[in-house]
Amino acid sequence: MSQKRRFTLDSTDRATLEKWYRLMTLGRQLDEKAPNYLKQALGWSYHAPYAGHDGIQLAIGQVFDKETDFLFPYYRDMLTAISAGMTAEEIILNGISKATDPSSGGRHMSNHFAKPEWNIHNVSSATGNHTLHAVGSGRSMKIYNGKGVSISSQGESSTSEGYVFEAINGAAKEQLPVIFVFQDNKYGISVPQADQSANVRVAENYRGIRNLKIMYCDGKNVFNSMNTMAEAKEYAIKHSQPVIVHANCVRIHSHSNSDRHELYRDDNERHCAELSDPLNRFRIQLVHSGKFTEEELDQMDKDAKKMISDAHKKALKAPNPDPASIYDFVVPEPYVSTKYPDGTHDGTKGEKMKLIQALNSTLKAEFRENPDTYLWGQDMANKDKGGIFNVSKGMQQEFGVTRVFNAPIAEDYIVGTSNGMSRYNDKIRVIMEGAEFADYFWPAMEQLVDSSHDYWRSNGKFVPNMTIRLASGGYIGGGLYHSQTIEGALATLPGLRVVYPAFADDAAGLLRTSIRSRGITVFLEPKALYNDPSSEAVVPDDFEVPFGKARIRKEGTDLTIVTYGNTLPMSLQVAEELEKEGKSLEVIDLRSLLPLDTETILASVKKTNRVLVVHEEKTFAAFGGEISSLIASEAFEYLDAPVKRVGATFTPVGFNRILEKAILPNAEKIKKAVVEMLEY
Repeated sequence: MSQKRRFTLDSTDRATLEKWYRLMTLGRQLDEKAPNYLKQALGWSYHAPYAGHDGIQLAIGQVFDKETDFLFPYYRDMLTAISAGMTAEEIILNGISKATDPSSGGRHMSNHFAKPEWNIHNVSSATGNHTLHAVGSGRSMKIYNGKGVSISSQGESSTSEGYVFEAINGAAKEQLPVIFVFQDNKYGISVPQADQSANVRVAENYRGIRNLKIMYCDGKNVFNSMNTMAEAKEYAIKHSQPVIVHANCVRIHSHSNSDRHELYRDDNERHCAELSDPLNRFRIQLVHSGKFTEEELDQMDKDAKKMISDAHKKALKAPNPDPASIYDFVVPEPYVSTKYPDGTHDGTKGEKMKLIQALNSTLKAEFRENPDTYLWGQDMANKDKGGIFNVSKGMQQEFGVTRVFNAPIAEDYIVGTSNGMSRYNDKIRVIMEGAEFADYFWPAMEQLVDSSHDYWRSNGKFVPNMTIRLASGGYIGGGLYHSQTIEGALATLPGLRVVYPAFADDAAGLLRTSIRSRGITVFLEPKALYNDPSSEAVVPDDFEVPFGKARIRKEGTDLTIVTYGNTLPMSLQVAEELEKEGKSLEVIDLRSLLPLDTETILASVKKTNRVLVVHEEKTFAAFGGEISSLIASEAFEYLDAPVKRVGATFTPVGFNRILEKAILPNAEKIKKAVVEMLEY
């Protein structure tokens, strides 16, 4: 809409006013009917009523264009979803968690409305974290010359989240066409605005950020809201800059059906909120204007009631989710290698490389292969530098600043906006250094958790296509925050793949498979081995390693060592030393932790009858415990000795090399454990 055209009661045609009223009465009747489903034990156990937000939610949906825009609604956005085109039946299907619910097939919480095929995206319950996804989608819009905007909608209290600042600051810095709508009803559940924000109007907390437009509107007023949203969209597209639309609303009811607002709002406040009802005010305006009679509006109310009744009947007959479907859409099918189905090669073709060279050359090869591949992170592209360890050296020079670029020191922002980037086009592959060291990745964990169940939560309608590279482990004298490895925590998240190569060829092959596959792979790189001769290998220029396929690095008969990462070369060293003493050790390089090659592990156990699990991670509560449990439950009768583990002590990693040596596993500790097991 041009800024020259302004919606007013007098200037807006009757057909448009009727459409708006029909949407508003339909939404309000659904909003009021939702709690009854819970009372009748039919579902909708979570409902956050939107009454009092009617003007701004109608406006968001009306300016949204499913062909060009991206919409990220929050859990109170029922009318937004209806205004954007979702039907009463679709809203009820979501509320009562049916298999045909377009939002998630009953997998996600009720009142989380979505239709991914229309670019109305399924967001998590973590308040405000979808702002990062909206920014990522805006980034792709800018890269691919999209014609629309990315709209994020949220309550004002969620702006207290740090990643919301990251999103707005980042969108302004990158100058992206993103609209952040703050629906300000002055409460975060029971917490009043005064306890949440330094400024009375939360948008003022962002005042001073360059390239950011802030607009205010009365979110209870249909015309004011429509004009402001239309102007915001026009501004965001014209200037390719973000806009905050701060909408003043009122919450007429409790926060949700599990909240009792009479416990913290007095009678007078609740009465005043009801007097501010936007639907009643709009109805009065329509009648006083002479454009509609009371009878005509009553008939529209009846039409909406019948529409809801018909939708209710259909929704109740819809199928429930099948319990057998819980394993559907956890992880998408990966890229499958036809050249190297078992992830091995004969070593005759290719160049001998260090691990760091293999990573660098593979990144470049994949960027040449797929023009929709992007790489970013901290310190990624400064003159001749390419990441803190120079893994990406020369990438920006060859592929340009649009495809290889720097990120702020904001790990949440890196992962969250990468998720949003991949929503624009399924061909897009985003590779990131999730943090400069794996130790610093923890701020991004909320985004990783959210991203890990995107595919499952959306019932297969969306999966982020991301490879998250993390320089992991110790043995560099790095101490705390530069020596940890975190695979045990990562492996607890369904929806991820976690790989940990130790040799140059496996690093190249797994990286290629990660980039080409749909879904999320966390790619852990043992940084101590980047330039270590022990990790050098011949690397075929097209090498591919499948997920979930271990590699037997040395065959043996007396004992199996199951290991990966930094402890693999140590384990091989021990095996070679003991071979001279007449002991035959088999060394399995897992390479892939999630999925895990259980078949190779169990076959080796049945052959050697003794198993030592070795990893750099702390022994207590680490990934090795899962391997030990697997062996105990699936191959117990083949064991001639208890399964043992060698790992780090249950302490942080000290900075002084003396402390580091005492804490981390090494060849001496591994050998001692092997000898004890062989003598058992």
